[in-house]
Order: sequence, then structure tokens, then C-alpha cells
Amino acid sequence: MTFNKMTKVKVLSKKDKPDIKFKPGKLHEQLGVPQGDKIPASKMQAALSGAKGELAKKRANFAKNVLTGKR
Repeated sequence: MTFNKMTKVKVLSKKDKPDIKFKPGKLHEQLGVPQGDKIPASKMQAALSGAKGELAKKRANFAKNVLTGKR
């Protein structure tokens, strides 16, 4: 995993798979949760259902499946 300080984009890379680029902390910012705290289950569920907007839904799915999934 690399981190570009200029654009604040993290890149996840695995062998034989395309790189995944994302902006860390944007879901926290969108849900109003401080950066160091864990996102409450109720807010995460609201984001996953789309109640917080389409972009929050995409970011929540990404966090749930890619960042916390099997590696």
C-alpha cells in the first residue's frame, strides 16, 4: 500500500490485480465521525442503505468489502 501525500490518495496493489485508488477518511468526513473514531453501526448501516447519499453508499460498500475483507 502506498500513500501519495500530495493528492492524499492511497493505492492498494496486489500481484495480478489492478491497483485500487481511494481517499482515506472521506467516509468519516461524509458521516460526521472524527477521523480516529470507529464509525457507529447505525451510521454505517444508513450509509449502506443509501440514506446518506449515493457516494456514501459506494464508500461504505468499499470499506465493508475491500478494506475489511480477506486479503
